[in-house]
Amino acid sequence: MSSSQHPLHPRLADIRETIHRRNPGETEFHQATDEVLASLGLVLEKRPELAEASIIERLCEPERQLIFRVPWVDDAGEVQVNRGFRVEFNSALGPYKGGLRFHPSVLLGTVKFLGFEQILKNALTGLPIGAGKGGSDFDPKGRSEGEVMRFCQSFMTELHRHLGEYTDVPAGDIGVGGREIGFLFGQYKRITNRYEAGVLTGKGLGWGGARARTEATGYGTVYFTEQMLAESGRSFDGLRRVVSGSGNVALYAAQKVTELGGTVVAMSDSEGYVVDEGGLDVPHLIELKEKRRERMSTYAEEKGGSYVADGSIWDVACEVALPCATQNELDADAARALAGNGCVVVAEGANMPATPGAVEVLREAGVQFAPGKASNAGGVAVSALEMQQNATRDSWTFEHTDERLREIMANIHATCSRTAEEYDVPGDLVAGANIGGFVTVSEAMLAQGVI
Repeated sequence: MSSSQHPLHPRLADIRETIHRRNPGETEFHQATDEVLASLGLVLEKRPELAEASIIERLCEPERQLIFRVPWVDDAGEVQVNRGFRVEFNSALGPYKGGLRFHPSVLLGTVKFLGFEQILKNALTGLPIGAGKGGSDFDPKGRSEGEVMRFCQSFMTELHRHLGEYTDVPAGDIGVGGREIGFLFGQYKRITNRYEAGVLTGKGLGWGGARARTEATGYGTVYFTEQMLAESGRSFDGLRRVVSGSGNVALYAAQKVTELGGTVVAMSDSEGYVVDEGGLDVPHLIELKEKRRERMSTYAEEKGGSYVADGSIWDVACEVALPCATQNELDADAARALAGNGCVVVAEGANMPATPGAVEVLREAGVQFAPGKASNAGGVAVSALEMQQNATRDSWTFEHTDERLREIMANIHATCSRTAEEYDVPGDLVAGANIGGFVTVSEAMLAQGVI
């Protein structure tokens, strides 16, 4: 029986009710905490000491929630006002670590759901990093270079007082790439009068960045999937893959799939998806998206294949599906379509892209499923490796960093698989990830007292 099929333990039901009451309207945060609580009944049965001192209650409550005004001047001389967030969720294992997201959809509940997921994700890496997340409802799309710079400077003017290489280390996320990290770091350096390279990750290679960071989340998702396939005696050879999204995660997941012998037959963006039964030209897609910033429809015009506007990419038949776009993009109907078309593995490349209904459909159909807190941990893993390089004033080759990443993802899979076996839910990687991460963090919290 999977962990989600167990009735919720009475104590956990009370905690769930408190979370929903205390955080009204934050549906994504509710979804993330509900999923973890569904697994923790197994822990209460086997290791009740890990629930002492209100560990679970404390785990679900951020240590600090920051909301602040971000005023900035646009190119027309008009003052614009956005809202900034930083949720410093848990520091039991190290300084708060997690990205910044700049997108109009960002609300406090969005940041809290991402930060909560980050706790267990970061714990699973085995690296000494705590968990945080942040961002703003600012939209960099369509803004000039000067406007983005002025916004980032204003954002960091407020946030800098809460950061530090031993305190809180942000990185990029949706809407925050190398350009934004550069502007943020420059303002931090200007205000603090310190060249503290370890205060931000995702930096440029010439000033403290790590090789393979751009590729890390996508590569890591594929390395995790590789372990899932190997466990069932399969490899990438000849398998058809569908990858949603067209950002860094999706593009570099597709690149690594093709390197390992798989075929990517479909990819998407916000307007539609393109299908090529012979396999997409991934290098051309990377150029199209990263350098030319064109739509998927342009790929079909230039390279052939079929372009479908406003359809569901999950209707395309495949053996392996990698949802790499955004949260809750894969619902129950899409999961049924995947299972019906012969899909055997779904691994989340984005944060919580599968709805609870989708996860249940996949489980009932016997499709192997990897939650994002395990399968998309590659990005934060390489961010932690960047912090390590900054601390030692060192620089590693791409190959060395990539090999470390592959080892970390294999270890995460082993932890999830082993933990699922230990808690009598073999093969349930959701329970394995939730419990494995929880045990690591809760043991540290108990050792450090009530703080």
